[in-house]
Amino acid sequence: MAGIDTSRVFLPVNIAVLTISDTRTEKNDTSGDALAERIVAAGHRLVARAIERDEPARIEARLSAWIGDPAVDVVITSGGTGITGRDVTPEVFERILEKKIEGFGELFRMLSYAKIGTSTMQSRALGGVAAGTYLFALPGSTSAVKDAWDDILLFQLDARHRPCNLVELMPRLMEHQKGAAD
Repeated sequence: MAGIDTSRVFLPVNIAVLTISDTRTEKNDTSGDALAERIVAAGHRLVARAIERDEPARIEARLSAWIGDPAVDVVITSGGTGITGRDVTPEVFERILEKKIEGFGELFRMLSYAKIGTSTMQSRALGGVAAGTYLFALPGSTSAVKDAWDDILLFQLDARHRPCNLVELMPRLMEHQKGAAD
């Protein structure tokens, strides 16, 4: 049965949060605030937080720096996943990701559909892996961030979640590089 196995040990994960927006600032970043609060409340470590404008080069540079930082296990972004001209987060993720986690976006849109109906088709939320780091791109709305964390990431980033979770896979994310080095 799916759920938290309290006989297992909780393992805190190091998470960086990036808000991608032309209009958000530290004072009005309600989505970033909600995400940061939830990360800490769950027992994880918020190791970095930043805001970048919807500019691909800046977003890619920030993501690449965090992916290259051994102190960051997971990067969660909010914003830039829509379909307007300035929404570029998925395109940046496409350049960085080694593997997509298609099920994340599918599950997010399924859960979102129950709340906002067909409007969920406008979301290009996605997840993946790059250089052993998990990356998740969430919509910029505070409600969407809460839904993604509360209904998906809270469980998948908890090593106690059964029958499986993303944390237990972390030691194996770089196996392809071991094979290349042998």
